[in-house]
Amino acid sequence: MSNKVVIGAQWGDEGKAKITDLLAQDADLIIRYQGGCNAGHTVVAHGKTFKFHLIPSGILYKGKTCLIGNGTVILPEYFEQEIEGLKSENIDLSGLKVSPLATITMPWHTEVDGYSEDNASKGKIGTTKKGIGPTYTDKMQRIALKIEDLYSEVALSEKLDIILPLKNKQLKEVYGLKTYTKEEVLELCKKYAEIFKPYVCFDWQEMLQDFKRKGKTVLFEGAQGVMLDVDFGTYPFVTSSNPVGGGACTGSGYGPKMINEVIGVAKAYCTRVGEGPFVTELTDSMGNKIREIGHEFGVTTGRPRRCGWFDAVTMKYAALVGGLTSIALTKIDVFDSFDEIKLCTAYKDKRNGKIYTSYPTDVFVHKYLEPVYETHKGWNEDITGIRNYDELPENCKKYLERLEEILETPISIVSVGPDREQTIFKK
Repeated sequence: MSNKVVIGAQWGDEGKAKITDLLAQDADLIIRYQGGCNAGHTVVAHGKTFKFHLIPSGILYKGKTCLIGNGTVILPEYFEQEIEGLKSENIDLSGLKVSPLATITMPWHTEVDGYSEDNASKGKIGTTKKGIGPTYTDKMQRIALKIEDLYSEVALSEKLDIILPLKNKQLKEVYGLKTYTKEEVLELCKKYAEIFKPYVCFDWQEMLQDFKRKGKTVLFEGAQGVMLDVDFGTYPFVTSSNPVGGGACTGSGYGPKMINEVIGVAKAYCTRVGEGPFVTELTDSMGNKIREIGHEFGVTTGRPRRCGWFDAVTMKYAALVGGLTSIALTKIDVFDSFDEIKLCTAYKDKRNGKIYTSYPTDVFVHKYLEPVYETHKGWNEDITGIRNYDELPENCKKYLERLEEILETPISIVSVGPDREQTIFKK
């Protein structure tokens, strides 16, 4: 048994869903442990493209149990939409479970999220406006609704008596938004209860104990990436949860002794959606070339992603705070037609020439930083059909080996295309 956590090691969109999908073949239980429908995971399987936002991508395998964990926040309408989409493709959902301790995104959360982002004159975060941040805010303020509340009239009624006076005052006086009566929220919660009813796992403790007792294999699926972590990311331009490897414990119901490996997924270059610092960002034709070849447009938002060269400074940091035991490198094939590839190994402060080889966590100095690059020769060869590491072009292997050297972390998986079979497991 080797229980693995798969996390994004950059700013999200690294190709986690494909890696999770591959590793799910050997897992018995797949747990999504944080985030919500702000995540966008794409998997190509059976000649079709599947786009996941909430549901673990391991659902594509029959006989697997897929749990949406307590650390997630769930927008019911989005969950229902994703369920219907999978049903239309005849995907078996009998193994899908939802933790009763997951938090519900209510209509006021999405409304506040949209208002806050649209009316921010400065300091926009670049949120997806799916209500994720406001839901986590209410969770931490202890005024959020859990899935289990939908099935307890007493709990729901008592909670709403506490929540609604506070929430309505905020909605009216701070945001100038619609307020809610208890009756309309109760009616809404009845609909939500029906949506979740086939999937709520009230015996989750027994289920997790049973998997543990029998030595079954568990795969923990993270969303977003280390550099969007609310504690370790480019704060405040971050998500509202902990995508790092440690987040798998607080968001799943299992403790750290259940984890054997943490695999950090990273692209061979960097991308980012939304606001925030990005030292290696390319705003020229080279950036456009990477974006076009790599099809870098957001699954959730459709927004073109900001693109840049691989940043080893942030990646070293991600390996440390993310707890990485190895790296899965994706989209290396995007460089097949490049004569040269640049690799950022340090930052230089344009004000005083100071060199940073460790990641500076004060993101407000990043505007003064410029990347220090190494230049590596390209391979000008199509590698999408290669399945053995030794068969990769020499220059490609040199680039990968240099990454391992700088990051002090082994590369265990190399992805050379979007399909499942376009994968090299490096021994």
